[in-house]
Amino acid sequence: MEFVADVLLVAGALGAGLYCFILARRLTRFNDLETGVGGAVAVLSAQVDDLTRTLAAARETAEGSSASLEDLTTRAEDVAKRLELMVASMHDLSDPPPPAEGSSRPVFSRHAGGRA
Repeated sequence: MEFVADVLLVAGALGAGLYCFILARRLTRFNDLETGVGGAVAVLSAQVDDLTRTLAAARETAEGSSASLEDLTTRAEDVAKRLELMVASMHDLSDPPPPAEGSSRPVFSRHAGGRA
């Protein structure tokens, strides 16, 4: 009876050893840096680094564009104020004299009435 128990114990140990060997090989292939999950993690890590650098560059570009746009907006507002002053000063001018008889050039004049 002891001999049968020893044989079963040795067979169980050999089966467990074989199972561990197969599991170790699969785990090695699973963590391989070129074809397994390890490779996928390495590739994803590199892509995250690239995206981080790209995002930082885009952020710097956006900040520069924002500053440039603010400058242009300020300049446009200043020019709009000057144009408003010029248009307001044009209202103070008197009407032009009537055209001379026989003049071939067209004369443009501003009408004092309201516009529709």
